[in-house]
Amino acid sequence: QIFNQHNAKAPNLEEAFHRMAQMEPNLDHDVSWFLLPSYWAKMVVALISFLCFANSYDGDFVFDDSEAIINNKDLRAETPLGDLWYHDFWGSKLSSNTSHKSYRPLTVLTFRINYLFAGGFYPVGFHVINIILHCTISVLMVDVFSILLGGLQFSNKGRRLNLAPKSSLLAALLFAVHPVHTECVAGIVGRADLLCALFFLLSFLGYCKAFRENKEGQTFSVFWVLVSVVLGAIAMLCKEQGITILGLNAVFDALVINKINLLELIRKLLYKDKALEHAGLLRKGLLFRITLLMCGGAGILYIRWRIMGTGPPAFTEVDNPASFADSLFVRAINYNYYYSLNAWLLLCPWWLCFDWSMGCIPLIKSVSDWRIIALAALWFCLIGLICQALCSEDSHKRRILTLGLGFLIIPFLPASNLFFRVGFVVAERVIYLPSIGYCILFTYGFSLLSKQAKKKKILAVAVLGILLINVMRCALRSSQWRSEEQLFRSALSVCPLNAKVHYNVGKNLADKGNQSAAIKYYREAVRLNPKYVHAMNNLGNILKERNELHEAEELLSLAVQIQPDFAAAWMNLGIVQNSLRRFEEAEQSYWTAIKHRKKYPDCYYNLGRLYADLNRHIDALNAWRNATVLKPEHSLAWNNMIILLDNTGNLAQAEAVGREALELIPNDHSLMFSLANVLGKSQKYKESEALFLKAIKANPNAASYHGNLAVLYHRWGNLDLAKKHYEVSLKLDPMAPGTKENYNLLRRKLEQLQKKGG
Repeated sequence: QIFNQHNAKAPNLEEAFHRMAQMEPNLDHDVSWFLLPSYWAKMVVALISFLCFANSYDGDFVFDDSEAIINNKDLRAETPLGDLWYHDFWGSKLSSNTSHKSYRPLTVLTFRINYLFAGGFYPVGFHVINIILHCTISVLMVDVFSILLGGLQFSNKGRRLNLAPKSSLLAALLFAVHPVHTECVAGIVGRADLLCALFFLLSFLGYCKAFRENKEGQTFSVFWVLVSVVLGAIAMLCKEQGITILGLNAVFDALVINKINLLELIRKLLYKDKALEHAGLLRKGLLFRITLLMCGGAGILYIRWRIMGTGPPAFTEVDNPASFADSLFVRAINYNYYYSLNAWLLLCPWWLCFDWSMGCIPLIKSVSDWRIIALAALWFCLIGLICQALCSEDSHKRRILTLGLGFLIIPFLPASNLFFRVGFVVAERVIYLPSIGYCILFTYGFSLLSKQAKKKKILAVAVLGILLINVMRCALRSSQWRSEEQLFRSALSVCPLNAKVHYNVGKNLADKGNQSAAIKYYREAVRLNPKYVHAMNNLGNILKERNELHEAEELLSLAVQIQPDFAAAWMNLGIVQNSLRRFEEAEQSYWTAIKHRKKYPDCYYNLGRLYADLNRHIDALNAWRNATVLKPEHSLAWNNMIILLDNTGNLAQAEAVGREALELIPNDHSLMFSLANVLGKSQKYKESEALFLKAIKANPNAASYHGNLAVLYHRWGNLDLAKKHYEVSLKLDPMAPGTKENYNLLRRKLEQLQKKGG
């Protein structure tokens, strides 16, 4: 509803507007709920939304945060800001074949600001911003729901009236405490959805402002329509779903501003009714505004298409198996099943999982599958709601149901697989915006029940119970998102058939040094998905370290057979073959890895080790030099160059390489130690001593550092200090090779000196 009146003699115009609104159907007449002033309603919503997710503030970087934040070079100051506009969300070039084409430069910009203000990768600042964003969005939802549920009406002073304060508060609370939002709030990568939602809502509210009558008596403002388009574009630059607000603004305009009856309009279009021009389509500038929205949307999409390139994102079958099915029937039936699962997550958000791919949801391949019931239930409900939205005699009911369905379905369309393949099966984060539609439908359903119920208080208590359960579920789920171990383990009971869940649990255990337990989960991941090359690669690595070389070779050979361009598996296969002393095969594997990943410093490092074992010293030095060119901070490659040159008597060259390395990595104590050894052999004792002492200060418990410094003092003739450091070295490592013999030699020399002195 939109209404504007001017009456200078009215003693209290706002009361008059409220009385006039009460003549229209209103949800608040039937809703048994709390009535709070607007300010207090927003305070309550902000506080409760904060309580739901406050315990996530000091969580770690988990799951996708590693790739999107820690490993994303776009966050660092040395990356030009302009590069953000040509890179995807993960820091890869949009033109790359491996890019997922997720174009969210404004979200990445906020991560970069977080990183710069924090002075590094400290997750607290990132989490706090996410919590603040969700609280802000939840507060804005009070205003949005007051319009969607109560209509749009202004006082003569241009102040928007809240005609459904109780209903809008209930709907905003439902939104604020919905557990399915946990991934967006507690997972830092979810900021894309939060920022998108923020500008999505601001675009909607800006569009509503366009209908506040101005002093010139114009019925709408072109300026505010254009502002809403710009805000929609900003929403899309945060996440792709943002563009859908332009379609929703058009729906809102048609239903609320122009009060078009869709069924009546369809009939007139079908029968070419001459009265079509009076049906509201051309009234109040609707056609002009929709043209503006369409042109704006088309322009935004065209610019994005030009930046992104024409190639579709590269996804694999494990990401979205239904989209790779040959049968159109299988694709359609599974897509609809995924929709029913999303609907169930909104209705009953108890079983939540960080990842729903890789066998978590087996494909439906025939109509005899019992899960077909879920599809039937979904479409039975949707068709029933659509019929009521189109055919009901009650215009108020038609409007609310159509808006509820619009906000439920339209923001979900980019994730529906209808227009393009998406890289997931089910993702909780993509129903952050569609949950607005769910909250509208829930609140409307509650009002209908309240109208029929004799004991309204019992119904209100039941809804309070639902809100309380959701708050507790949010707090529990937020705590699971605090660390990868808790997050991954929480998924085992929800998706036991998901190979990726077992892989991530195994990887987390391996990172903590629990290799035996990690092997168990990696084996289960491979059992569930016999083509899971990353699980094979990681399992092969652990078996290699445990000297179970033959099984490691089998796994890695199978991995490269399944995925011939898997560079990491080729390199690891080379390491295993080197350990088995099959040097020619190892060399071939290393070069195959480099062929598939040209800039692969670790592979050049391992290739250099192979050449060193074969006494091909020049080739080894060249390989290690390549590693340091590609990765100047590659300490192991620098160290091996220094040691090899030292061992072959090239002390001057070893010294030059050592000094070059320390300029690039000035705080690396292992490089200080290697260079100190070279300087000692070159009889540059003072400089060698300084480097040894600096290395010992950085790593005081390294027995070899004390032992070699003792050797330096021994050569230098500083026998007391030599004795002191030999003793420290032997205390740290009584079995240190050569140290005990050198210490005994020193003691005998000291005894001889004492006898001579005596």
